[in-house]
Amino acid sequence: MQRCQVLLSDVERVKDFVRLVNQYPGQINIVSGPYVVDAKSIMGIFSLNLNEPVTVEIRDDVPAELMERLAPFSICENNNNKS
Repeated sequence: MQRCQVLLSDVERVKDFVRLVNQYPGQINIVSGPYVVDAKSIMGIFSLNLNEPVTVEIRDDVPAELMERLAPFSICENNNNKS
């Protein structure tokens, strides 16, 4: 699994993020505190506190190129954190 923190601070960023992750198969989640939502769900994302960075969790079955395409949203210095 790969993880990276992103900042989805406004409506346009959320829409662009959801549009991007929906281009990929597999499970992609966003974690904010105790809450985990489907990163492909715009309604799920808007249920979170977006004033703070959230963590994107990408399962191994998702193409690695997604991490590169997430760079504009990322606040990580190293976008390839693996756990």
